[in-house]
Amino acid sequence: MLSTLGPDGASTLRTNPDRIKEVNREVEAMGVKVLNQWALLGQFDFCTVVESPDMETMSKVALSLAARGTLKTQTLGAIPTESLTSVLKD
Repeated sequence: MLSTLGPDGASTLRTNPDRIKEVNREVEAMGVKVLNQWALLGQFDFCTVVESPDMETMSKVALSLAARGTLKTQTLGAIPTESLTSVLKD
């Protein structure tokens, strides 16, 4: 999941850097495991690698975060390359 902070999100983060950990705990409470996270320079502010049991759960997380108005997200579904290779051989 790629995310971009809005002005309110950036202000909150500036005054409360631990908010990142708080949001990650909220995301995990919705059923998605945060595997890794990086702060980025450029078009996006964060890259968060998560594991979701299904697309519906991930949709709930992305929409719940976006509804706050403090950030925008872009989610990218992924499969292991071994799975792709297997599918292509069938």
